Amino acid sequence: MSRPPNHEFQEWWNKQRSKETADDSAAPSTAAESLRFLSVDVQAPASPAAAAEKDRSRSARQLSWIYLLKLHKIAHSFAFLTGGCVTLVRTANRRIATAPAGNRAESKLYRIIKLFLALSVFLLACELVAYFKGWHFSPPSLESEIEDSVEYVYAKWLKIRADYLAPLLQNLTNVCIVLFLIQSVDRFVLVFGCLYIKIRGLRPVAETDYSGDDEKEGRDLERYPMVLVQIPMCNEREVYQQSIGAACVQDWPKARMLVQVLDDSDDTDVQNLIKAEVQKWQQSGVNIIYRHRLIRTGYKAGNLRSAMSCDYVKNYEFVAIFDADFQPGPEFLKKTIPYFKVPTFTLGCNVFCPLKYISVCKGKDDLALVQTRWGFVNKDENLLTRLQHINLAFHFEVEQQVNGWFINFFGFNGTAGVWRIKALEDCGGWLDRTTVEDMDIAVRAHLCGWKFIYLNDVQCLCELPESYEAYKKQQHRWHSGPMQLFRLCFWDVVHSKVSFLKKVNLIFLFFLLRKLILPFYSFTLFCIILPLTMFLPEAQLPAWVVCYIPGLVSILNILPSPQSFPFIVPYLLFENTMSVTKFNAMISGLFQLGSSYEWIVTKKLGRSSEADLLSIVENEPATLHRSSSMQRSSSESGLAELNKLEMAKKSGKKKRNRLYRKELALALILLTASVRSLMSAQGIHFYFLLFQGITFLAVGLDLIGEQVS
Repeated sequence: MSRPPNHEFQEWWNKQRSKETADDSAAPSTAAESLRFLSVDVQAPASPAAAAEKDRSRSARQLSWIYLLKLHKIAHSFAFLTGGCVTLVRTANRRIATAPAGNRAESKLYRIIKLFLALSVFLLACELVAYFKGWHFSPPSLESEIEDSVEYVYAKWLKIRADYLAPLLQNLTNVCIVLFLIQSVDRFVLVFGCLYIKIRGLRPVAETDYSGDDEKEGRDLERYPMVLVQIPMCNEREVYQQSIGAACVQDWPKARMLVQVLDDSDDTDVQNLIKAEVQKWQQSGVNIIYRHRLIRTGYKAGNLRSAMSCDYVKNYEFVAIFDADFQPGPEFLKKTIPYFKVPTFTLGCNVFCPLKYISVCKGKDDLALVQTRWGFVNKDENLLTRLQHINLAFHFEVEQQVNGWFINFFGFNGTAGVWRIKALEDCGGWLDRTTVEDMDIAVRAHLCGWKFIYLNDVQCLCELPESYEAYKKQQHRWHSGPMQLFRLCFWDVVHSKVSFLKKVNLIFLFFLLRKLILPFYSFTLFCIILPLTMFLPEAQLPAWVVCYIPGLVSILNILPSPQSFPFIVPYLLFENTMSVTKFNAMISGLFQLGSSYEWIVTKKLGRSSEADLLSIVENEPATLHRSSSMQRSSSESGLAELNKLEMAKKSGKKKRNRLYRKELALALILLTASVRSLMSAQGIHFYFLLFQGITFLAVGLDLIGEQVS
C-alpha cells in the first residue's frame, strides 16, 4: 500500500531541516554566504522552536563581538590616558628635581594660598569621614542625643558653618557677582560699539595723502614735516637689526627724518653690534645716530626723556616710537602723519616772489597721538601665543577702536604710535614714576585737553612672548603699573579741567573697572569663593555664574579673531589661571609692595630676523647713495652676524622650564574642591573645578608655551 502524500512531504521536510541545522553550526566564511543563509531563512518556513533557537545563537554571537569591540575601545582609551599621565608625572618629577631651591623668598600671597590649601585638605578629610559614616545622608543634630564625640564635633561644625561662616561667604559671593555682571555689561557695550563702527563704516579720515608723490619726478619737501623716529632698546640681541632696518627704509624724505637708536644695553658685545648696524645705515645715506646713556636710570621712560633733551629735537614736529621687536612697514609714516597735517594753499608774497601761492600746513592742532594696531609674526607658534592673540585682538579691535572713536582717548601702547612733540612737552614729558610710562603720559595728555586717534587698518608687526615666564613678567608689569598710576594721579584727575563725564570715564571705567575690578573678581570668585562653596554648601554660587556668563563673555572676546574659536575653552580656563598673576600685580601696585616697581625687559626670540633683514635689503629705496654691491655685502655681513649670534645662543647657558608654586598650590585647592563637589553630585561645578585645576597644574608645571628643557 502506498504512503500518503502528507507523510512523504513530512519526511522530505525533516531532511531539509536537519541539513540546514548542520550547515548553520559553522559560521559563514563570506558575506555572500551570510546573505544566502539569510535568504533561506526568509523563504523557508520554520517551526517556532527552531527559529527561536537559531535567533538565540545568532544574538549571542553578535553580542560577543560587540562586547569585544567595546573592550578594545576601553583598553585603547585606558592606554592613552595612562601614557599621558605617565608623561605628565615624569615631566613633573624632572622639573621638580631640577628646580632651583630657595632662590626667592615666599610672597605673602603664596603663604596665604598655602594656608588655604591646608584648610581645604583638612576639610576634605572631615567630609570623607562624614561621607563614609553616612552623615551626609542624615546629618547629625545637636538637639538629639549624640554619644560619639566625633559625631558631636561634626554636628557642631555644621551649625557653625550654617549660622556664621556661610552668611559671610554668601555676602562676599554676592558682591563679586555684582562686580562680575558690571564688568560683563561693559564688555557687551564695547562689543556693540565696535559693531556700530563696523556697520556704519566709521573710521578716521586724513585730509591729505602723500602716496601720490611717488609718481612725481620730484618731491616738495616742504610738504613733509620733520619726523623723529626713536627705537629704545636694552640688550636686544635677537631683534635689533629688524627694527633698525624697518625704521631706516621708511618711505619718507631722508632730509626730513632722523632715526635715534636709544641703546640702554649693559652688554658691551650687544652695544658693539648695534653700533656696527647704525654705521652700516649711516654709510647708506640714512640720518641715524646711536645714543647710549652712561647713567641708566628710569628704564624706558628715562631713556626717552634723555633723548628728547637733545638740542636738535626742537627742529622736529613729530616723533614715532618703536620698540626693538617692532617692524613698521615702509608706508607707516605716510599712513599716520596725514592725520596731523592738512596742507592748504594761501596767496602770499615776499621780496623774491611778488605774488605766488605758498603751501601752509594747517591741521588738527589738538591731536596729540596717532596709535596703530599691532600685528604678530608668531601668533601661531604655540598654544600660549594663540591665547595671547585672542586677548590682544579684542584689545585693539574693540577697546582701542571704540574708545578712540567715541571719546578720543585710550591708553598709549608704548610703541607703534606717532606723538606731536608739542603735546609731550605740554603734559610734562616722560616720567619714570611708574612701570607704565606710556599710560602715564597718555593720561596726562588727556587731562591737558589733547585728543587721540586710533588706526585699526594700519598694522605694525611685532613678536609675542613664547614662554610663560616672559609672559607672566610682562603681565605683572602691565597690571601693577596702572594701580601705581591710579594712586598717583587720582587727585590730578579730580581737580583737572576736563568735563565731568571724562573724569568718570577715567576713574570708574579706565582704572577701577578694567584695571582693578577685573583681576579682583576673577581671582576671588573662581579661585577662592568657588572652592569654598564646596566646603560650605550653605553658600551658593549659581551655575550661570560659573559656566554660562563666562562662556558668553569668552565668545565676545574671541569675536575679533574668529579663527581662534576652537580655543575658546582653553582661553576661558587660561584667563582664570592668569588671574592669580594679575591679582598679585594689582595688589602690589596699589599698596606699593616691592615687586610693583620691578622692570624686566620682555624676552624676544627674533624668529623672523633673517627673513626681515632680507626683505629690508630687497626694499631699500633708490635714494640710497651707495652702490648695490655695497648693499649686498652689508646684508651678507648682517646675516653672518645673525648666524654667529644664533651659535652663541645655542652654546650659552641652557634654559630650563620652571615651576610656579602659586599655580601648583591653587591646582591642588581646585582639585580638592572638585572631589568634594563630586561627593555632593554637583555636575557643572565639578567639571569646572576639575578642568580648571588641571589647567592650573599644567601652567604650574610650565607645560604651556615654549618647552626648552
